[in-house]
Amino acid sequence: MNSSLLTIVLIFAVLSVVHLMYYVVGRIQPDKDYTGLGFRIKTWWGMLLIFCLATLFNPVVSLLSLMVLAFFALKEYFSMIKSKKADRRLFLWAYLSIPAQFYWIYIGWYGMFIVFIPIYVFLFLPLPRLINKGTVGFLRSVSRVQWGLMLMVFGLSHLAYFQFATPQYGGGLVLFLVVLTQLGDVVHYLASIYFGKRKVVPTANPNLTWEGFACAFLVTTGASYLIYPYLTPLNLTFGIVSGMLISLSGFFGSLTVSVLKRDLLIGDDDKFDALKKSYLSRVDSLTYTSPIFFHVIRYFFDFM
Repeated sequence: MNSSLLTIVLIFAVLSVVHLMYYVVGRIQPDKDYTGLGFRIKTWWGMLLIFCLATLFNPVVSLLSLMVLAFFALKEYFSMIKSKKADRRLFLWAYLSIPAQFYWIYIGWYGMFIVFIPIYVFLFLPLPRLINKGTVGFLRSVSRVQWGLMLMVFGLSHLAYFQFATPQYGGGLVLFLVVLTQLGDVVHYLASIYFGKRKVVPTANPNLTWEGFACAFLVTTGASYLIYPYLTPLNLTFGIVSGMLISLSGFFGSLTVSVLKRDLLIGDDDKFDALKKSYLSRVDSLTYTSPIFFHVIRYFFDFM
């Protein structure tokens, strides 16, 4: 508990400094757009609160908080879809799958947790769309909902499973994952603002550049080397490889969600700009880094 409290105090101090620097730099350089960083900082404060509650009280608090986060992320994803009346039952069934997915985590049923959305929900989700709803737009409706469930619910739910899979190391592993994921996002964002030239997907997200990716990869890997001994039971090789893996998967997560949003909101630029401030934009990288890091660690280490 003492080490956990020390970690929380250190994170609080670092976040306070970062928030102050953001405020000062924003005043000094008003011509630069730091709004994306501001929303990331707000997200960090929320994650720190969740981590504090889970550490000081019970992992169930963290599980419930992450379940609410998954709900809002899925809700914002559905708000981007130009849906028909026939799709509303699909949305309802999708929402009902959220408490079920997190219940498997609570009881520690890994087998059901890992197959529930990819297999059972995938197979039975089309039923409300099939019955008396015709065939027009069937594939588009079902596939979009399943995509949302895989990213916003299945992907993010892995964050909650760490503390139930390994109570001894779960909190530290989650903190390690979240810190590196968010650090990679911020370094990529800042590097792209200051000297990013070659955009990865200009039509979807101008803040994703190859220069930003290179900087984020180096910084995240270096940070992983520095903090893995304090937050994880990993050895040196996996401590460094984990940083590289989190950086790569976080980049693909941001890229995928950016392109996905642009595809769903073609012709609706106002809504696209508004969703840059959403939950979805703050957790896009975590939808990839969480499951990838979880399964790599579980495959190579017995403590999971």
